[in-house]
Amino acid sequence: MRVFAIADSHLSGAVDKPMDVFGPAWERHAERLAENWTRVVADDDVVLVAGDISWALKLEDALVDLRFLDALPGRRKILLKGNHDYWWSSRAKVQALLPPTMELLQNNCIDLGGGVGVVGTRGWSPPSAPHAKTEDEKIYQRELGRLQMSLDAAKGKFERLVAMLHYPPLYRGFGETAFVELLENAGVEVCVYGHLHGNDHRLAVEGVHKTIRYAFVAGDAIDFTPVDLAL
Repeated sequence: MRVFAIADSHLSGAVDKPMDVFGPAWERHAERLAENWTRVVADDDVVLVAGDISWALKLEDALVDLRFLDALPGRRKILLKGNHDYWWSSRAKVQALLPPTMELLQNNCIDLGGGVGVVGTRGWSPPSAPHAKTEDEKIYQRELGRLQMSLDAAKGKFERLVAMLHYPPLYRGFGETAFVELLENAGVEVCVYGHLHGNDHRLAVEGVHKTIRYAFVAGDAIDFTPVDLAL
């Protein structure tokens, strides 16, 4: 078993949301995603899907995109909510309709076997960010609490922890958010994230920072090819 990660598939199988308006990197992106995923992921592998999965507004419409991913190789796909996953209502409602290979990471932890656990939360932009609004502080603090819930659920159960966020926990030239300290204190080994697109790719931090190895896996930054985390 290998563990892969990808974020920001931004699928739109049931809604009219063409992504090629955002530039050449998004041309035929769903087809390229399927081709590249099939090329690198085997049937026994696990794929972490770190948010912004579907542009659908309703769960019924998102099922078209979830089934698209379900049909791709990998015996388990672990899903995390992104800021554009408006279709993701309550965990219970989504879980009840999930395709067979899929599981949700939301206020919990997931056992991958072999002593490896997955923790995480969506995350949010820090209140100190230049574009931050007044309401961002409340969401940011709530997401910190949700990450702590996930870490608490995993405490003492695993030898190694992988964290999945949608928003970056740290930014190049801007520094760390409060998520980093929580991840470090819990002994997280690898953290994957996405969210940044286009010119904002320059803000992504990759490689080892202090005690954690970070992998930036936004789809348009990795040619829509799931990244092997080499666990």
